[in-house]
Amino acid sequence: MSKKQTVDLPVKKNDLIDVKIEDLTHEGHGVGKVDGYPLFIPNALPGERIQVKVVKTAKNYGFGRVMEWHQLSEDRVEPPCPVYDRCGGCQLQHVSYEGQLAAKQKQVQDVMSRIGKLPHVPVHPTLGMQDPWRYRNKSQIPVGLSEGRVITGFYAKRSHEIVDVNQCIIQDQVSDQVMQIVKEKANELGIQPYDEARHKGVLRHVVIRRGRKSGEVMVVLVTRTKDIPYVSDLIGVLREQIEGLTSIIQNINSKKTNVIMGESSKVLWGSEVIYDSIGDIRFAISAHSFYQINPLQTEVLYKKALEYAQLTGEETVVDAYCGIGTISLFLAQKAKKVYGVEIVEQAIEDARKNAELNGIHNAEFEAGPAEVVIPAWHKEGKKADVIVVDPPRKGCDEALLQTILEMKPKRVVYVSCNPGTLARDLRVLEDGGYETTQVQPVDMFPQTSHVECVSQLILKEGN
Repeated sequence: MSKKQTVDLPVKKNDLIDVKIEDLTHEGHGVGKVDGYPLFIPNALPGERIQVKVVKTAKNYGFGRVMEWHQLSEDRVEPPCPVYDRCGGCQLQHVSYEGQLAAKQKQVQDVMSRIGKLPHVPVHPTLGMQDPWRYRNKSQIPVGLSEGRVITGFYAKRSHEIVDVNQCIIQDQVSDQVMQIVKEKANELGIQPYDEARHKGVLRHVVIRRGRKSGEVMVVLVTRTKDIPYVSDLIGVLREQIEGLTSIIQNINSKKTNVIMGESSKVLWGSEVIYDSIGDIRFAISAHSFYQINPLQTEVLYKKALEYAQLTGEETVVDAYCGIGTISLFLAQKAKKVYGVEIVEQAIEDARKNAELNGIHNAEFEAGPAEVVIPAWHKEGKKADVIVVDPPRKGCDEALLQTILEMKPKRVVYVSCNPGTLARDLRVLEDGGYETTQVQPVDMFPQTSHVECVSQLILKEGN
């Protein structure tokens, strides 16, 4: 940074200043402004007046640390987790649940206005949970070594240092049990954890999945090596102590990578899959399956998507980014025909199996990129009355948005895990002849800064 830029800034590093917090970022940091210059301040909440130490400055924004509180927010609560300040898993435990829901609604409203230029679109209050704890049906727990002992836990904020924990209050209690057993047995039997720096050791991660309705439990031991020392002892203890245990899988990931799962898996004991239900639809879940981690709120989200699709039983629906068929099979109950597309071939195999499992015969699935497959369907003459999209965080591919505009379905239902890319894509669809009638935020991940949304778009008359 040039000297001139430093002089131009209203603050400099190590300044102590008083600010009022005006907003919350999508990462859960408070935002205070000094002569219009924003400072991002962890653990500060809107409405609070605080003394801040400036710890870093850039051209357009800086970072600060709270030194003293002059006035606290009514939404501030004591975080119940003892490692909340170190663990990177949650960002909003210091905010009351009502405050979290309001902040998520505001976050969506802000991007609709700022990025989508859609200030008039109704953004409904966030649909929350009755009990916003212990909701995660899947945990991915890294295993490491500290002072000669095996530890399990979660990564610290912005690092790969493991915070050793015995419980996590947003994950299913069975995950705590499995985590404890693996940690104790690895220490007792001398099963070496994976060392990232040296690319040595055996046990990398423990992945635990539980069917919320079925109660079935799957444990996946992710290893660097093909062999696990004393694996029969470990299997024996897990079988003895874990209620509902249905499946123990070994996944081998021998690569030097941050990706958790490798390509090769084998059953060590029990079944290859566990089952769970969302609404009336039953799903087979393998070690590799993508399955929503909060099934209670997934049902809320999908019911809203179904409501926004306004199906009468006569419609043809296209489901882009269909995964293992979760939304497709929900829609198939009310539609004439559903076509699902997903880039991951294994997911499409799962979707077909799940359709069969539920006796659903009006859903077809194809593997490939949505932005390639759907234009090909359009050229073949396939029509869609409703298109549902549920893209990854980066949003819809431009080619897919253009195909939607060419296909002119009467309605588009856009499910999103990133309000910023949602707002950007809604702007494209609006410019192409659609009207966004409503946006419904759903709190799929309480205590974190993430928010899921479902939006309804209607084709304007004359388009």
